[in-house]
Amino acid sequence: MEKNKKASKVNTGFIILLIGVFMAALDNGIISAALTTINSSFDVSATAGTWGITLYTLGLAITTPIVGKLSDRYGRKKLFLIEIAIFTIGSLGVALSPNFTFFLASRLIQSFGGGGIFIIASSHVISTFTKDKQGSMLGLLGGMNGIASVIGPNIGSFLMDVTGTWHWLFLINVPIGILLVIGGFFYLQETKDAVMEKIDFLGISLLSFSILSVMFAVNNLGSGNLLDSLFNFSVLGLLILGIIIFAGLIFVEKRNEAGQVDTILPYSLLSKPTYSVTMIMAFLSGTFIGAVIFIPSFAEQILGIPAAKSGYWMTPLALASGIGAGGGGYFVDKQGPVKTLIASGIIAIIGFGGLGLFVDSKSLFLIFSVIAGIGFGFVLGAPLTVLTSNAAGTQKGSALGTLSVARQIGLTIAPTVYGTFIQRGFSNLGEIIPEKLQAHGVDPSNIPQGEMEKVSGGSYSDIQASIAQIPSEDVQNALKEAFNEAAHNAYEPIYFTTAGAAALIIILSIVFSKKFKRDAVEEEDTDN
Repeated sequence: MEKNKKASKVNTGFIILLIGVFMAALDNGIISAALTTINSSFDVSATAGTWGITLYTLGLAITTPIVGKLSDRYGRKKLFLIEIAIFTIGSLGVALSPNFTFFLASRLIQSFGGGGIFIIASSHVISTFTKDKQGSMLGLLGGMNGIASVIGPNIGSFLMDVTGTWHWLFLINVPIGILLVIGGFFYLQETKDAVMEKIDFLGISLLSFSILSVMFAVNNLGSGNLLDSLFNFSVLGLLILGIIIFAGLIFVEKRNEAGQVDTILPYSLLSKPTYSVTMIMAFLSGTFIGAVIFIPSFAEQILGIPAAKSGYWMTPLALASGIGAGGGGYFVDKQGPVKTLIASGIIAIIGFGGLGLFVDSKSLFLIFSVIAGIGFGFVLGAPLTVLTSNAAGTQKGSALGTLSVARQIGLTIAPTVYGTFIQRGFSNLGEIIPEKLQAHGVDPSNIPQGEMEKVSGGSYSDIQASIAQIPSEDVQNALKEAFNEAAHNAYEPIYFTTAGAAALIIILSIVFSKKFKRDAVEEEDTDN
């Protein structure tokens, strides 16, 4: 009876962690649905308004590894409750913001609270559950984190439609946050690791500034002229600065490790090949999320779905990713993380490759988006977390934190690169149109210049609307074919690149499989 009661308490605690992970990840994307409305309410420009997203992203990136480390030292239950409380206070501040400055400050506070929740939850699972259950639990956490990131804009649009105001996007977090704090206090077990007495304040500062510098550089990339913007000081200069600071961090951590300081990012971990490889694979997995973000616009441009309904076409992939995350976690428990990553890569190549190569109908889109979602869920769930945990030894919190940051950097860079692909694809529309007109027996010179400008410039939805108004069936069909070809040229590179990232994950998994296995054996010996 006592054993069942304890198991029930552990399971309830895990549900609390799941809800916390979902809530924190949701607010990374939910704001995009209301960005225009928020900008108007504070009377700020679209450029200034993006800081509501940028500050949250930066705050998450900085906070994640630090909170992971602190949870190892002071206790995961304690840090989870503190993080949820900070996130709830930040959410209340955002919802009740009297001006834009207060709004941005509250978003930053929110990010400080949300940054460590997923890492704390993952570390807690590894410390609480037996090896044969960790994969499934971590898979569910990863799936919840991934799904929330993907469907955030859809939920935001739904809440806006129901309530008529953007404030409820954040106010809804308050009662949930209060319940999580109360439930976490009673149902979560406290877990922590034995650590050295000296805290690595210098290492924490250097890591924070390095991440901040790199993330600022990434946010300054311009999608229209990617190579040109790369050589601007605001990008290249900050990237170089971030690398220099990180090099300084490595030097400091090597010295601190010898001096018995509780390092934020141990040198022994940084010099371990398997740890570095998992960071690369986490970065590559971030590009999966970046590709998924473009699913609604893909459905709109390729399949002709109305803009107002295009977001709903994310649903099959989101549901499939949840199934994939749970299935991937189960697969980790049964077959191990390496075989799971190889399987996830194969599934992702089929899914994303199919989206790029074969999709020209709604039925094919559904088939390949579900396959892509399963592969996406597999890789976002348990395997990378388990590999990182095995490599980390007793430094799980900080290791899982940097894993999350690597994924976040991939997620931040990918949309910029993919946006460049889209602009390049549609920039060729002016050259494709005359070819299609001639193929339909229409002389391009007979089309008035003003009409040509309507169907080769402006927003993509305006172009489609202009084509639909053309009275000549031959001209309309030619322009539809031209737009369809340009759209395929725009989106194919996105999904080919994502399939390429999946292939790299497979290669890295195979090449380092023996070293990953050695880490697992060492980890098992340590536990015993």
